[in-house]
Amino acid sequence: MQTFAQLVQGFIYKHALLHPGDRVGVGVSGGADSVALLRLLVELKKDLGIVLSVVHFNHQLRGEESEQDERFVAGLAREHQLEFHGDRGDVKAHAAEQHLSLEAAARAMRYEYFFRLLREGRMNRIATAHTLDDQAETVLLRLVRGAGTRGLAGIYPKKVASGQRLVDSEAKTTACVIRPLLKIRRPALEAYLKEIGQKWQEDSSNQDLRHSRNRVRHEILPCLEHGLNPAVRDALAETAEIAREEEEHWTAEVGRVLPAVWKKEGTGGTLNLGALKDLDLALRRRVVRAAAESLGLHLEFKHVEEILEVGFGEARAAALPHGWRASRRKHELSFAQDEGPELTSDYEYGLAVPGMVEVPEIATCFEALLVSRTGGGYNPEILLDADCAGRELRVRNWRAGDRFWPAHAKATKKVKELLQDRHVVGNERKLWPVIAAGAEVVWVRGFPARLRAKADDQVVRIREVPLAGFAAKVK
Repeated sequence: MQTFAQLVQGFIYKHALLHPGDRVGVGVSGGADSVALLRLLVELKKDLGIVLSVVHFNHQLRGEESEQDERFVAGLAREHQLEFHGDRGDVKAHAAEQHLSLEAAARAMRYEYFFRLLREGRMNRIATAHTLDDQAETVLLRLVRGAGTRGLAGIYPKKVASGQRLVDSEAKTTACVIRPLLKIRRPALEAYLKEIGQKWQEDSSNQDLRHSRNRVRHEILPCLEHGLNPAVRDALAETAEIAREEEEHWTAEVGRVLPAVWKKEGTGGTLNLGALKDLDLALRRRVVRAAAESLGLHLEFKHVEEILEVGFGEARAAALPHGWRASRRKHELSFAQDEGPELTSDYEYGLAVPGMVEVPEIATCFEALLVSRTGGGYNPEILLDADCAGRELRVRNWRAGDRFWPAHAKATKKVKELLQDRHVVGNERKLWPVIAAGAEVVWVRGFPARLRAKADDQVVRIREVPLAGFAAKVK
């Protein structure tokens, strides 16, 4: 019977994650998963022929707890006579500056540190402790937020350093982040640590149900296990594996077809509609997405459908993110950045509390409800103080001179500057929605408002719902 370490070793061999001579930094937060990964790789390092070190990033989110985690991890490195690489960053400040959730900001800063270590040649592999449970949580989160097979592929065993970013991939490369524990459940890792007498640190923020991943972990998945499928985590992880394999197939197929269909021209490019029409719909969608990505333009599903409507339907043009536009000319579908006049005019609609209003200019409904602040673990980005309910709310696109006071900011800022910082440009920028109460802008899409409400107070929840069946066409 295989030992626990041998199971991990088999996964490493299957996905060619490590090779003799690799210099591997183990990302250790201090939690059970990462401590187990370190102990397993220490156990396997002679068989694998690798050189280990320990990597830790202090997010400075939990005060003394964060400092204790760093000291604990540094102590583990000393105990096993391994080099320690540590760094820290102000995640709260970064989240406020970049308008990110704390979870997203922490991940961005952590991976930037990993990439820097790889870029500087301190090591050529960084191992992280993503487990089968993490995979299941990721797939479920992406599914409910809307994802194709690319999103459902979840966490890849290998994350490759490519240019200035890290890309999920199965490709063989020198510098990459690897995930050797993707087939292992979290409870099994804790059992392993108890068996060898190894302590770990508990992160109190892992119980905070304000974070969507924690709600999935502690409430939603247990409910699915109890009511629908006891093996739901394994099923979701298997879905990710199937989706990854299909993505590898489609990536190769798109790479074969794209040169015969797509031609870059200056800053834009054109698709040959005759050649595109000969492709089946699944491949056609992927070719359109790949063509756009070669221009640095990342499309959602709705954008791809609008582009195909331009190519093969009645629409003559489609407004795309960041000021791009797709238009048909003879037998070609052209992509170009819009330098002409804006395609649509201003809009403004009243919004009652409670109530809902359609905004066809951006294919969205806005809904306002009065809710308990603690009742649903809501993202603070969508909440307003309840005194807004007693004022006339207007949904409109932002106007010159509008100012807004985002959470964590010291003062109001021009909406124009907020959108510039977020790199929102072109027609998307002109139509960016805000909610005003009288002359005051109280909500801006993507920017959390300042909440003065106490935990037990009622607040106004703003929700956007896409208009069913709406297809924006430029006449």
